[in-house]
Amino acid sequence: MKKENPFSYGGQAVMGGVMIRGRTSSAIAVRRMDGGIEISIQPLATLYKGKWRNIPLVRGIIMLIETVALGTSALMYSAKVSTETEDEKITSGMIWGSVAVGVVLAVALFFVLPLLIVRFFDAYIASSFLSNLIEGLIRIVFFVVYLAMIGRMRDIREIFGYHGAEHMSVNAYESGVPLNVPSVRNYSTAHTRCGTSFLLVVLVIAVVVFALLGRPPIWIGIISRIILIPVIAAVSYELLKFEAKHSHNRFVRWLLIPGLWLQALTTRKPSDSQLEVAITAMQKALETDGVYPDINGCYATSQ
Repeated sequence: MKKENPFSYGGQAVMGGVMIRGRTSSAIAVRRMDGGIEISIQPLATLYKGKWRNIPLVRGIIMLIETVALGTSALMYSAKVSTETEDEKITSGMIWGSVAVGVVLAVALFFVLPLLIVRFFDAYIASSFLSNLIEGLIRIVFFVVYLAMIGRMRDIREIFGYHGAEHMSVNAYESGVPLNVPSVRNYSTAHTRCGTSFLLVVLVIAVVVFALLGRPPIWIGIISRIILIPVIAAVSYELLKFEAKHSHNRFVRWLLIPGLWLQALTTRKPSDSQLEVAITAMQKALETDGVYPDINGCYATSQ
Protein backbone atom coordinates (compact mmCIF):
# COMPACT_ATOMS: atom_id res chain seq x y z
CA MET A 1 0.00 0.00 0.00
CA LYS A 2 1.28 3.46 -0.90
CA LYS A 3 2.05 5.55 2.16
CA GLU A 4 0.00 8.74 2.43
CA ASN A 5 1.94 11.97 2.23
CA PRO A 6 2.37 13.74 5.58
CA PHE A 7 -0.05 16.60 6.05
CA SER A 8 0.40 19.62 8.27
CA TYR A 9 -2.76 21.09 9.74
CA GLY A 10 -2.85 24.81 10.36
CA GLY A 11 -5.20 27.74 10.31
CA GLN A 12 -5.85 31.22 11.55
CA ALA A 13 -7.86 33.18 14.06
CA VAL A 14 -11.05 34.91 12.93
CA MET A 15 -13.65 37.07 14.66
CA GLY A 16 -14.76 35.09 17.68
CA GLY A 17 -13.26 31.85 16.48
CA VAL A 18 -10.72 29.74 14.58
CA MET A 19 -10.39 28.32 11.07
CA ILE A 20 -8.42 25.08 10.55
CA ARG A 21 -7.35 24.08 7.05
CA GLY A 22 -7.59 20.34 6.40
CA ARG A 23 -6.74 18.16 3.42
CA THR A 24 -10.01 18.66 1.58
CA SER A 25 -11.83 21.45 3.41
CA SER A 26 -11.56 24.14 6.03
CA ALA A 27 -13.40 23.94 9.34
CA ILE A 28 -14.50 27.17 11.01
CA ALA A 29 -15.73 27.26 14.60
CA VAL A 30 -17.14 30.52 15.99
CA ARG A 31 -18.52 31.43 19.40
CA ARG A 32 -22.09 32.68 18.97
CA MET A 33 -23.53 35.60 20.92
CA ASP A 34 -25.63 33.13 22.93
CA GLY A 35 -22.50 31.23 24.03
CA GLY A 36 -22.85 28.24 21.70
CA ILE A 37 -20.36 27.22 19.00
CA GLU A 38 -21.36 27.31 15.35
CA ILE A 39 -19.39 25.26 12.82
CA SER A 40 -19.00 25.55 9.07
CA ILE A 41 -17.23 23.08 6.79
CA GLN A 42 -16.13 24.68 3.51
CA PRO A 43 -14.70 22.45 0.73
CA LEU A 44 -11.40 23.60 -0.75
CA ALA A 45 -11.08 24.64 -4.39
CA THR A 46 -9.08 22.30 -6.65
CA LEU A 47 -6.26 24.86 -6.89
CA TYR A 48 -5.60 24.57 -3.15
CA LYS A 49 -5.29 20.78 -3.09
CA GLY A 50 -4.20 19.78 -6.61
CA LYS A 51 -0.79 18.80 -7.97
CA TRP A 52 0.31 22.43 -8.25
CA ARG A 53 0.21 22.59 -4.43
CA ASN A 54 3.22 20.23 -4.34
CA ILE A 55 5.51 22.08 -6.76
CA PRO A 56 8.28 24.05 -5.01
CA LEU A 57 8.02 27.85 -5.35
CA VAL A 58 4.69 27.56 -7.18
CA ARG A 59 3.08 26.30 -3.97
CA GLY A 60 4.25 29.40 -2.14
CA ILE A 61 2.28 31.64 -4.50
CA ILE A 62 -0.74 29.33 -4.27
CA MET A 63 -0.45 29.45 -0.49
CA LEU A 64 -0.49 33.25 -0.63
CA ILE A 65 -3.67 33.24 -2.74
CA GLU A 66 -5.20 30.57 -0.53
CA THR A 67 -4.44 32.48 2.66
CA VAL A 68 -6.16 35.62 1.40
CA ALA A 69 -9.14 33.78 -0.12
CA LEU A 70 -9.76 31.31 2.72
CA GLY A 71 -8.99 33.90 5.36
CA THR A 72 -11.45 36.40 3.89
CA SER A 73 -14.14 33.73 3.50
CA ALA A 74 -13.63 32.65 7.12
CA LEU A 75 -13.75 36.26 8.29
CA MET A 76 -17.04 36.81 6.48
CA TYR A 77 -18.56 33.74 8.09
CA SER A 78 -17.25 34.57 11.55
CA ALA A 79 -18.45 38.18 11.28
CA LYS A 80 -21.93 36.98 10.37
CA VAL A 81 -22.07 34.54 13.29
CA SER A 82 -20.44 36.73 15.94
CA THR A 83 -22.65 39.76 15.17
CA GLU A 84 -25.91 37.90 14.53
CA THR A 85 -27.85 39.66 17.29
CA GLU A 86 -26.30 43.11 16.85
CA ASP A 87 -28.13 45.92 15.09
CA GLU A 88 -25.18 46.71 12.87
CA LYS A 89 -24.31 43.85 10.51
CA ILE A 90 -20.91 43.34 8.88
CA THR A 91 -21.41 42.63 5.16
CA SER A 92 -19.17 40.64 2.82
CA GLY A 93 -18.50 43.85 0.89
CA MET A 94 -17.18 45.48 4.04
CA ILE A 95 -14.87 42.51 4.69
CA TRP A 96 -13.49 42.37 1.13
CA GLY A 97 -13.12 46.15 1.12
CA SER A 98 -11.19 46.03 4.39
CA VAL A 99 -8.92 43.29 3.03
CA ALA A 100 -8.23 45.26 -0.17
CA VAL A 101 -7.46 48.44 1.74
CA GLY A 102 -5.32 46.46 4.20
CA VAL A 103 -3.23 44.93 1.41
CA VAL A 104 -2.65 48.32 -0.24
CA LEU A 105 -1.69 49.95 3.06
CA ALA A 106 0.60 47.04 3.98
CA VAL A 107 2.48 47.28 0.67
CA ALA A 108 2.74 51.07 1.03
CA LEU A 109 3.87 50.97 4.68
CA PHE A 110 6.22 47.99 4.67
CA PHE A 111 7.65 48.11 1.14
CA VAL A 112 7.28 51.54 -0.47
CA LEU A 113 7.70 53.91 2.50
CA PRO A 114 11.01 52.39 3.73
CA LEU A 115 12.38 52.80 0.19
CA LEU A 116 11.34 56.46 0.06
CA ILE A 117 12.89 57.14 3.47
CA VAL A 118 16.23 55.60 2.51
CA ARG A 119 16.31 57.33 -0.89
CA PHE A 120 15.93 60.67 0.89
CA PHE A 121 19.28 60.01 2.60
CA ASP A 122 20.87 58.06 -0.26
CA ALA A 123 23.48 60.74 -0.93
CA TYR A 124 25.01 59.94 2.47
CA ILE A 125 24.95 56.12 2.07
CA ALA A 126 28.13 54.65 0.64
CA SER A 127 26.88 51.54 -1.18
CA SER A 128 23.74 50.06 -2.67
CA PHE A 129 24.05 47.05 -0.37
CA LEU A 130 24.12 49.27 2.71
CA SER A 131 21.19 51.24 1.32
CA ASN A 132 19.13 48.07 0.91
CA LEU A 133 20.19 46.79 4.33
CA ILE A 134 19.05 50.00 6.03
CA GLU A 135 15.80 49.87 4.08
CA GLY A 136 15.25 46.30 5.27
CA LEU A 137 15.93 47.21 8.88
CA ILE A 138 13.43 50.08 8.66
CA ARG A 139 10.90 47.69 7.19
CA ILE A 140 11.33 45.20 10.06
CA VAL A 141 11.13 47.96 12.69
CA PHE A 142 7.90 49.24 11.11
CA PHE A 143 6.49 45.70 11.21
CA VAL A 144 7.36 45.07 14.86
CA VAL A 145 6.04 48.49 15.96
CA TYR A 146 2.84 47.91 13.98
CA LEU A 147 2.22 44.55 15.68
CA ALA A 148 2.92 46.05 19.10
CA MET A 149 0.48 48.91 18.47
CA ILE A 150 -2.47 46.89 17.16
CA GLY A 151 -1.95 44.41 20.00
CA ARG A 152 -3.18 47.12 22.39
CA MET A 153 -6.63 47.17 20.77
CA ARG A 154 -9.27 45.21 22.69
CA ASP A 155 -10.80 43.47 19.66
CA ILE A 156 -7.37 42.56 18.31
CA ARG A 157 -6.32 41.16 21.69
CA GLU A 158 -9.31 38.83 21.53
CA ILE A 159 -8.32 37.66 18.04
CA PHE A 160 -4.74 37.15 19.26
CA GLY A 161 -6.19 34.97 22.03
CA TYR A 162 -7.84 32.78 19.39
CA HIS A 163 -4.54 32.80 17.49
CA GLY A 164 -2.82 31.38 20.57
CA ALA A 165 -5.62 28.80 20.96
CA GLU A 166 -5.18 27.71 17.33
CA HIS A 167 -1.44 27.15 17.84
CA MET A 168 -1.98 25.25 21.09
CA SER A 169 -4.52 22.95 19.43
CA VAL A 170 -2.23 22.19 16.50
CA ASN A 171 0.72 21.60 18.84
CA ALA A 172 -1.38 19.23 20.96
CA TYR A 173 -2.58 17.32 17.89
CA GLU A 174 0.99 16.98 16.56
CA SER A 175 2.08 15.66 19.98
CA GLY A 176 -0.63 12.98 19.85
CA VAL A 177 -2.44 13.92 23.07
CA PRO A 178 -6.21 14.02 23.59
CA LEU A 179 -7.82 17.18 22.22
CA ASN A 180 -9.47 18.54 25.34
CA VAL A 181 -8.97 21.79 27.23
CA PRO A 182 -6.82 20.39 30.11
CA SER A 183 -4.44 18.61 27.70
CA VAL A 184 -4.21 21.41 25.15
CA ARG A 185 -3.63 23.98 27.91
CA ASN A 186 -0.13 22.50 28.43
CA TYR A 187 1.10 23.49 24.96
CA SER A 188 2.79 26.60 23.61
CA THR A 189 1.06 29.47 21.84
CA ALA A 190 4.00 29.55 19.39
CA HIS A 191 4.34 27.38 16.29
CA THR A 192 7.06 27.08 13.66
CA ARG A 193 4.62 27.37 10.73
CA CYS A 194 2.93 30.54 11.99
CA GLY A 195 2.05 33.30 9.53
CA THR A 196 3.85 35.81 11.75
CA SER A 197 7.11 33.88 11.32
CA PHE A 198 6.42 33.67 7.60
CA LEU A 199 6.05 37.46 7.33
CA LEU A 200 9.32 37.97 9.18
CA VAL A 201 11.06 35.61 6.74
CA VAL A 202 9.50 37.60 3.87
CA LEU A 203 10.99 40.82 5.22
CA VAL A 204 14.45 39.24 5.59
CA ILE A 205 14.42 37.61 2.14
CA ALA A 206 13.29 40.94 0.67
CA VAL A 207 16.60 42.48 1.79
CA VAL A 208 18.54 39.90 -0.24
CA VAL A 209 16.30 40.14 -3.33
CA PHE A 210 16.27 43.94 -3.45
CA ALA A 211 20.04 44.08 -2.82
CA LEU A 212 20.50 42.20 -6.10
CA LEU A 213 18.77 45.08 -7.90
CA GLY A 214 21.23 47.66 -6.63
CA ARG A 215 19.92 51.25 -6.61
CA PRO A 216 17.72 51.65 -9.69
CA PRO A 217 15.73 54.86 -10.40
CA ILE A 218 13.09 55.48 -7.75
CA TRP A 219 10.13 54.57 -9.97
CA ILE A 220 11.72 51.21 -10.87
CA GLY A 221 12.47 50.68 -7.18
CA ILE A 222 8.81 51.24 -6.24
CA ILE A 223 7.51 48.94 -9.00
CA SER A 224 10.01 46.22 -8.07
CA ARG A 225 8.90 46.37 -4.41
CA ILE A 226 5.36 45.60 -5.55
CA ILE A 227 5.71 43.06 -8.36
CA LEU A 228 8.41 40.98 -6.61
CA ILE A 229 6.27 40.33 -3.51
CA PRO A 230 4.89 37.00 -4.89
CA VAL A 231 8.44 35.84 -5.74
CA ILE A 232 9.72 36.77 -2.29
CA ALA A 233 6.72 35.03 -0.70
CA ALA A 234 7.38 31.87 -2.73
CA VAL A 235 11.03 31.70 -1.65
CA SER A 236 10.11 32.53 1.96
CA TYR A 237 7.51 29.76 2.04
CA GLU A 238 10.09 27.18 0.94
CA LEU A 239 12.52 28.37 3.62
CA LEU A 240 9.86 28.29 6.35
CA LYS A 241 8.75 24.84 5.22
CA PHE A 242 12.35 23.61 5.39
CA GLU A 243 12.82 25.09 8.85
CA ALA A 244 9.61 23.53 10.15
CA LYS A 245 10.59 20.12 8.75
CA HIS A 246 14.07 20.28 10.32
CA SER A 247 13.10 22.07 13.52
CA HIS A 248 14.97 19.46 15.61
CA ASN A 249 18.27 20.50 14.05
CA ARG A 250 20.26 22.76 16.41
CA PHE A 251 21.21 25.29 13.73
CA VAL A 252 17.65 25.46 12.38
CA ARG A 253 16.32 26.00 15.91
CA TRP A 254 18.47 29.12 16.13
CA LEU A 255 17.01 30.35 12.84
CA LEU A 256 13.49 29.83 14.18
CA ILE A 257 14.01 31.84 17.36
CA PRO A 258 13.29 35.36 15.96
CA GLY A 259 9.97 34.23 14.46
CA LEU A 260 8.95 32.41 17.64
CA TRP A 261 9.81 35.48 19.70
CA LEU A 262 7.80 37.71 17.37
CA GLN A 263 4.75 35.51 17.87
CA ALA A 264 4.61 36.84 21.43
CA LEU A 265 3.15 39.98 19.84
CA THR A 266 0.45 38.18 17.83
CA THR A 267 -0.69 35.51 20.29
CA ARG A 268 -2.18 35.63 23.78
CA LYS A 269 -2.83 32.93 26.35
CA PRO A 270 -6.41 31.97 25.51
CA SER A 271 -9.30 31.46 27.89
CA ASP A 272 -10.85 28.00 28.26
CA SER A 273 -13.74 29.25 26.12
CA GLN A 274 -11.36 30.20 23.30
CA LEU A 275 -9.52 26.89 23.59
CA GLU A 276 -12.82 25.04 23.33
CA VAL A 277 -13.57 26.82 20.04
CA ALA A 278 -10.12 26.08 18.61
CA ILE A 279 -10.32 22.41 19.63
CA THR A 280 -13.75 22.13 18.00
CA ALA A 281 -12.36 23.50 14.72
CA MET A 282 -9.38 21.13 14.91
CA GLN A 283 -11.59 18.11 15.60
CA LYS A 284 -13.98 18.93 12.76
CA ALA A 285 -11.12 19.39 10.29
CA LEU A 286 -9.68 16.01 11.30
CA GLU A 287 -13.01 14.20 11.20
CA THR A 288 -13.83 15.68 7.79
CA ASP A 289 -10.55 14.15 6.58
CA GLY A 290 -11.59 10.79 8.07
CA VAL A 291 -9.32 11.02 11.13
CA TYR A 292 -11.08 9.97 14.35
CA PRO A 293 -9.89 9.65 17.96
CA ASP A 294 -9.00 6.33 19.54
CA ILE A 295 -10.45 5.09 22.83
CA ASN A 296 -8.10 7.44 24.70
CA GLY A 297 -9.28 10.46 22.73
CA CYS A 298 -5.99 10.72 20.77
CA TYR A 299 -5.89 11.36 17.04
CA ALA A 300 -3.35 9.57 14.84
CA THR A 301 -1.04 12.25 13.44
CA SER A 302 0.50 12.31 9.98
CA GLN A 303 3.67 14.03 11.24
